[in-house]
Amino acid sequence: MLEKLQADDCVLNQFPFMRDELQYNLIHLITAIEGATALKTPDGRMLFAGSPGHNAWLWLSEDVTDEHKIMLMKELVGYYQGTDLPGICGAPPTAELFAKLYSEMNSLKYHSYMKMQTYSCPKVIKPVKVKGKLVQATRQHVELVAEFMAGFSEDAYGASVIPASQLPAAEGMVMRGNLYFWTVDELPVSMANIAHRSPRHGRINTVYTPPVLRKNGYASAVVAGLCKVLEEEDREPMLYADIRNPNANKVYKNIGFIESGPIAEIRFM
Repeated sequence: MLEKLQADDCVLNQFPFMRDELQYNLIHLITAIEGATALKTPDGRMLFAGSPGHNAWLWLSEDVTDEHKIMLMKELVGYYQGTDLPGICGAPPTAELFAKLYSEMNSLKYHSYMKMQTYSCPKVIKPVKVKGKLVQATRQHVELVAEFMAGFSEDAYGASVIPASQLPAAEGMVMRGNLYFWTVDELPVSMANIAHRSPRHGRINTVYTPPVLRKNGYASAVVAGLCKVLEEEDREPMLYADIRNPNANKVYKNIGFIESGPIAEIRFM
């Protein structure tokens, strides 16, 4: 029997979920979104959270037997039958099994879209000999943020977009006060964002440096700067990185990030 998972549900702040919390940090965010579907088993050993139009996240405790996993997932697939689910994220075996069952039930196909590595930073290593300083983005930076976001879209997703299309999102990120630049001689050279704060972690995303400014340590510097901001809040910095991007993964490891588990993103079609 599945139950509603609340944004402040006790299962999110106790074991066994906390053992895997880093990998599944987005569950904290999704459960607080209006209109989200957030479910749990009575024993708190399976959690599911998805918002309309976005991939859902599925967590299963490692002590659940294979037979019981299949039973639970079939119940979840039945609950979700007829709903347009774009994709599923989770530990690779979990995501793959759910995708198989969901696709069979709904006569769909699925494909592996991305494999991400979760990283956490117990102690940041500040880059040395990198000129510049951390600056919080302001309204005057909105157009530049939109340009950087267009570049990020091209790099991360292979999607070419015009900067003007990114202006609304850029303004929203700036106004939330969590977007930062690394600047050299007052010129923004790299960007990163604190996307979400959960009780114990702060998630960093949208790390971008224009191609002509790369290989100068600017991305390392801006991410390290945000790590310091989060450390002062007594939150551990974390992020997700595409495993296919070795340069980004190297940057994060060099400033103290450690691997904390893979996540597979599978999409339905």
